[in-house]
Amino acid sequence: MTSLFVKHPAGILLALALAAPASAQSVVYRCVDKEGRVLYTDTNAGNCKVVDAIVSGAISAPPASSRPPAAVNMRQGAARPAPATPANFPRVDSAAQRARDDDRRAILDEELRAEEKKLADLRRDFNNGEPERQGNERNYAKYQQRVAQMREDIGRAEKNVEAIKREIANIR
Repeated sequence: MTSLFVKHPAGILLALALAAPASAQSVVYRCVDKEGRVLYTDTNAGNCKVVDAIVSGAISAPPASSRPPAAVNMRQGAARPAPATPANFPRVDSAAQRARDDDRRAILDEELRAEEKKLADLRRDFNNGEPERQGNERNYAKYQQRVAQMREDIGRAEKNVEAIKREIANIR
């Protein structure tokens, strides 16, 4: 059995079923390559895990998931459109939705103000890349480590501010 890239449990079962007559006893390993792709093979290439064993044509397969895989149009690579909303699906009247959106906007505005204040404080403490040395930083490496952590904190706060602004822009 050669290596296969398989994404769905049904594909695994098909591959195992086709390989069963060729071998009286075999083991299938699940490996993940450097790019994160899943590889199913009959040879252990390092840190692979045993998925299944084929013994005399009997396949002991992992249980199928309760949720079927998404249907994909293989020619275009696009997923099927979602079914229409059922008639008895609960609806929210526009006034209630407007009130929810206003509450959401208020919460996001408050989060934005807090995150912008945090960012301003971090930038002030950072002092353009030369923060004051603390008493426990006699070793210059400790100082550099704290400066690097401050840069990461500032970057994270900037991304948070951008994300909150995007969320506010998405509110109707």
